[in-house]
Amino acid sequence: MPTTERDQLLERVTRDPAIQLGRPVIRGTRVPVARIVGALSAGASHAELREDYGLVDEDIRAALAFAAKTLDETEIHTLPAAANLQEVAAAEGSG
Repeated sequence: MPTTERDQLLERVTRDPAIQLGRPVIRGTRVPVARIVGALSAGASHAELREDYGLVDEDIRAALAFAAKTLDETEIHTLPAAANLQEVAAAEGSG
């Protein structure tokens, strides 16, 4: 099976219990994926991340690919709306 560009990016992310308590980091660094994504969401540019953390553009893209993959794999369980909580509680109590 051929390796996709996304797979190649994801290979740049690693976890090691001895580095950042096992949080996902960019391979060969101690820079957590969450720090990169958080900095981007706060308005940091790729140039700032490259300068501040010694990253290359592929590292930044890898962090975003990892975040996207993680969200894709996360199950979301919805809860009843607050207005319906009393109805749910009443139904469970009378059942």
